[in-house]
Amino acid sequence: MEKEKKYSSPYEFEGRIPLGQAIPMGLQHVLAMFVGNLTPILIITGACGSELAGVQVALLQNAMLVAGIVTLVQLFAIGPCGGKVPIIMGTSSGFIGVFNSVVNVMGGGILAYGAIMGASIIGGLFEGVLGFMLKPLRKFFPAVVTGTVVLSIGLSLISVGVGSFGGGTSAKDYGSLENLFLGTLVLVVIIVLKHCTKGITSSAAILFGIIVGYVAAAIMGVVLEPTAVTAEGVEFTKAWVLNWDKVAAAAWFEIPKLVPVPIVFDLRAILPVMIMFIVTAVETVGDISGVMEGGMGREATDKELSGGIICDGLGSSFAALFGVLPNTSFSQNVGLVAMTKIVNRFALSIGAIFLIICGLFPKVGALISMMPQSVLGGAAVMMFSSIVVSGIQLITKEPLTTRSISIVSVALGLGYGLGANTAILANLPQGIQLIFGGSGIVPAAIVAILMNVLLPKEKN
Repeated sequence: MEKEKKYSSPYEFEGRIPLGQAIPMGLQHVLAMFVGNLTPILIITGACGSELAGVQVALLQNAMLVAGIVTLVQLFAIGPCGGKVPIIMGTSSGFIGVFNSVVNVMGGGILAYGAIMGASIIGGLFEGVLGFMLKPLRKFFPAVVTGTVVLSIGLSLISVGVGSFGGGTSAKDYGSLENLFLGTLVLVVIIVLKHCTKGITSSAAILFGIIVGYVAAAIMGVVLEPTAVTAEGVEFTKAWVLNWDKVAAAAWFEIPKLVPVPIVFDLRAILPVMIMFIVTAVETVGDISGVMEGGMGREATDKELSGGIICDGLGSSFAALFGVLPNTSFSQNVGLVAMTKIVNRFALSIGAIFLIICGLFPKVGALISMMPQSVLGGAAVMMFSSIVVSGIQLITKEPLTTRSISIVSVALGLGYGLGANTAILANLPQGIQLIFGGSGIVPAAIVAILMNVLLPKEKN
């Protein structure tokens, strides 16, 4: 009886749950963000050219290690750094546009990547300062504004989830019956386990759904043809095929390298990246607000938001020392928390520790990185939509008024619409395109903040 009293609930942030329960709950967070954590590095190192080929594997290894360490800081906090919120941290994809621009300006190669690292160090410190100044700025982020930002984050991710569901938009067999079957299978398994079972199979439904997807993909690789031919006559391997060669080629143990790429400080990189760190701070406010509303049924406090943003910034500077792109709150995992309501810090820390293990034991990371996109997509379409629901809950926390309806309507219609349809920005300066294009989150947030400031308050 005494032993049972020591354990808390998976739906409470504080306290400890049995290890056998915490492991699958933590693992499903890792599976939800693993591919997204590595993709930005693959894109930017690819843009920099062949000079980075020799260090790419080391950078990917470091990305897993850093994500785990920064997540632990976010969960437990070191002084003012860390919000003590149920957030998973990882390599941000929001910087891809501005980093590509830096690569083009600086001519690519190790010099450009080093400049990106230097800019990330400065930008991260700058965001950390913004975190300390959050309290006087909090009045600009009432529930209607943060709810709109959360809603925009969810809307921007839905297309990503559907893209993965079809096998990945870059896959040559995108939308094939095999990919759609795998995505649907995973989704159905998650729904059935979530609502028709109890205990660990319900709370860790995402993990078990992905495992079923792995098994199904393995069986399909045996009974179906793993390759196909394009219209041009080029043979390719189908996107759902498990690449066991990746696991075989990975080392069992490897010590991460500090500063694998020489750090360069160049204003051509620093200035645009600093602007993006302001944008990241706004997104982090949205992520933390979404996870607290969706997972814990309340608004985030000033201390939680401030600590979360400080961790975002200093964590990004720390990541740059290992050659890793900025580490920020992962919206994918906000959706997972909103869907499962599992906010237990011990469970999430198990996921963070597993990320660190992946950084030290590349074979473990390779086993997860070979996950078919359609398997991930089966879980993602439901998780990402849960973020939209969290945003709606925030917006409707107080009765909707004509003023709040106008703020949400204009922010989503004009702000999110501009970001989601970047062609309309083609004739504007490149700096504006980098900040507002590619995602509706930033323009929606700016419009919502401006509308909240400019519109007169309604009298009770």
